[in-house]
Amino acid sequence: MHNNYNCAASKFVFRQFTLLCKRLVLFGRELLAVDGTRIKAVNNKDRNFTRNSLEKFIEAADERLEEYLQRLDEGDAAESGTGGARTKNLAEKIEALRNKRGRYAVRLAEMQRTGEAQVSLTDPDNRAMAAHTKVGVGYNIQVAIDAKNKMIVEQAVTYQVVDMGLLTQTAEPTRAILDIATIDVVADRGYFKIEDIEACEKAGCVPFVPKPQRGSSVREGFFRKDEFRYDPERDVFICPAGQILVCPMRSRCTNGYRKVSRLENEAVLDRMAARLKARPEVLDRRRETVEHPFGSIKQWMNQGAFLMRGLDKVRAEFSVTAFVYNLRRALNILGVEAMMEAVRS
Repeated sequence: MHNNYNCAASKFVFRQFTLLCKRLVLFGRELLAVDGTRIKAVNNKDRNFTRNSLEKFIEAADERLEEYLQRLDEGDAAESGTGGARTKNLAEKIEALRNKRGRYAVRLAEMQRTGEAQVSLTDPDNRAMAAHTKVGVGYNIQVAIDAKNKMIVEQAVTYQVVDMGLLTQTAEPTRAILDIATIDVVADRGYFKIEDIEACEKAGCVPFVPKPQRGSSVREGFFRKDEFRYDPERDVFICPAGQILVCPMRSRCTNGYRKVSRLENEAVLDRMAARLKARPEVLDRRRETVEHPFGSIKQWMNQGAFLMRGLDKVRAEFSVTAFVYNLRRALNILGVEAMMEAVRS
């Protein structure tokens, strides 16, 4: 039955119900929360390999085979008069290990030919997720949620490991579905990529993404770059003491020489920083908005894994899941009778 999942049909059902929800004014069309979560694939992490892990396995197999062959030679002499039961058992182990090594060598050669970084023996489309996600092997689920009723407007499944770079491609189709010229979009710091933020702004989605604090200066306790103010008229930076970089607080700026650079399109980040400063509460609202759908969906899945194998079927499965989530939300908000009336009309 699972093999009959149709990705296009499932996506169509989800989209049609989304349009119905828009007609019923269930979307506020003012603020979107974009977020991603990782859900396990129907796969064991021990069946997912990188080039490095395959190379290590082949190396270990070669060492084990050498050891087995040596023991086999010793066993031949020792068991010449005992029927050779132990020798036969060892020969079977050698044959099995050789076969497994051969299969893995073929997979490694194929990965080197295609340039693939990973291969899964159960579900070829899934990927090992980033270590901090606590999901060994799986898919990255992207959603855009309208803040009014915490309902999913758009969703996608990708095997990209991190969220960085996925803001515009998640938010822009959502704005188009809601049929609105511009809409505010809030996401966590995992989406912070200047090119993506700039593209998001150009697409009519006004981004609110906090800047992650990275780099050696932050680790060593110096002022962050965003604590230096840029003066566009003089094209210079003003340090936290109000001076042009050289200032009496030099010990907090650097322990030697420090250069503060500015990217050509960094005005995009300046505008976003100003928006975040004016609306700091939008980050808390993002958290509240995304917790409901992801919490509900993971509870339904019993914190488990997808049932389907392959990217297209997993996309179909999640389209159905997102549709069911939205349907339950709509029923809770409007009631069964109002929903039935809306469907009939």
